[in-house]
Amino acid sequence: MADTGTPVLQLHGVQAAYDRITVLHGVDLNVAAGQVVALLGPNGAGKTTILNVAAGAHTPSAGRLLLGGRDVTGAHPRDLARAGVCLIPEGRGIFPNLSVRDNLRMMTFTGRDRAEIEKIAYDRFPVLGERSRQAAGTLSGGEQQMLALARGLATDPAVLLLDELSMGLAPLVVGQLYEHVAELARQGVAVLVVEQFAAAVLKIADHAAVLVRGSVQWQGHPDSSLHAELSSYYLGSAA
Repeated sequence: MADTGTPVLQLHGVQAAYDRITVLHGVDLNVAAGQVVALLGPNGAGKTTILNVAAGAHTPSAGRLLLGGRDVTGAHPRDLARAGVCLIPEGRGIFPNLSVRDNLRMMTFTGRDRAEIEKIAYDRFPVLGERSRQAAGTLSGGEQQMLALARGLATDPAVLLLDELSMGLAPLVVGQLYEHVAELARQGVAVLVVEQFAAAVLKIADHAAVLVRGSVQWQGHPDSSLHAELSSYYLGSAA
């Protein structure tokens, strides 16, 4: 089980809106170092908005965002990235027309040189080394997600935010990707994963939260009782 000491990432009473439409209603959520937190819920619940708030891409209308105990509410995404927050968005966040190697080369802005970044990527995902000269857009879906993860690892993240890692992928590939995510958590990274399909992530999650219509309806250890109740949350009868 992960160390659940002082949280690295904290959302306290976070509200968020688009124009005049409020989509988050006082969300409280903590992620500790070495912990995988699964954020579950139906489409439109506000899950991606939480990730965007955590990455600085969306400023909350109320509440606070804390990183390592420090209030960073309203901080620029660039500053949060430099502080160790890495967001891998839905859609993989790679440059499809560039080669695998050039996608990795673009991460040298982190201060690491190209050789170090490539070693980290290819040691963890050997298939990327085999495809280093191939255009990223011609990789399989799973390989593209590996590349997105490898680019994220180049930032040496303290907090990893993942949005729908399983999107469009076969269950076997998803399982392999989440094994890598679990290994990152064991190395001390705080991981917050948004997933619509709970089975994909609950095998590795230490904690889960279910978001329905912008509010956390349940959170705790993802035991069998959560599996039994998820369908009612998704259908709305427990909201």
